[in-house]
Amino acid sequence: MLTRALRKKFLKIVLAGDQAVGKTSLRKRYLGESFEGKYMLTIGTEFSLKKLFLDGDEFSLQIWDLAGQQQFRHVRTLYYQGARGAIIVYDVTKRETFENIPRWISELITHNNNQLVPILIVANKIDLREIDQSPVITTEEGIAFAKTLEEEYTRKGFDTWFIYHETSAKTGCGVEEAITNFVSLIMSQRKMAS
Repeated sequence: MLTRALRKKFLKIVLAGDQAVGKTSLRKRYLGESFEGKYMLTIGTEFSLKKLFLDGDEFSLQIWDLAGQQQFRHVRTLYYQGARGAIIVYDVTKRETFENIPRWISELITHNNNQLVPILIVANKIDLREIDQSPVITTEEGIAFAKTLEEEYTRKGFDTWFIYHETSAKTGCGVEEAITNFVSLIMSQRKMAS
């Protein structure tokens, strides 16, 4: 019996967002590691590799976890180049992390040869919505914002899309589904373009 040979592909995705929104915890959870409750500062960037099999293709998914602190902005610039997708994370209990999403998109475009790639906007820490006393960003607000961003960047001449997803790196809720679906959509977009 003959089997179709797998085609290997590399896919670089950057993971961006303000400090302490849970980027590293999301990445680790996606890679099958357990949640660590203490905050660990990412210095510069961290890199992970995961093999995926989608529709007969083998992917080496490269996830570049970028430090969110402002003092690392010059270091981050190198890692945007060649990105095929971006995951921008915010904390649903910290409005400033939500309001900073356009700054992250601008930084991505500037340092990725003025190209805008597909973007997954992740509302993280949804497990805190029920217990946190601070105001939270609702699901409806997050979805509406992603739609507004897509419309705005389409008007600016960018041919891309924004996807919204909610996760909890602590419980694992939505993490695998969000990233796997995002990779699948990127690959289907690339196939349509070729």
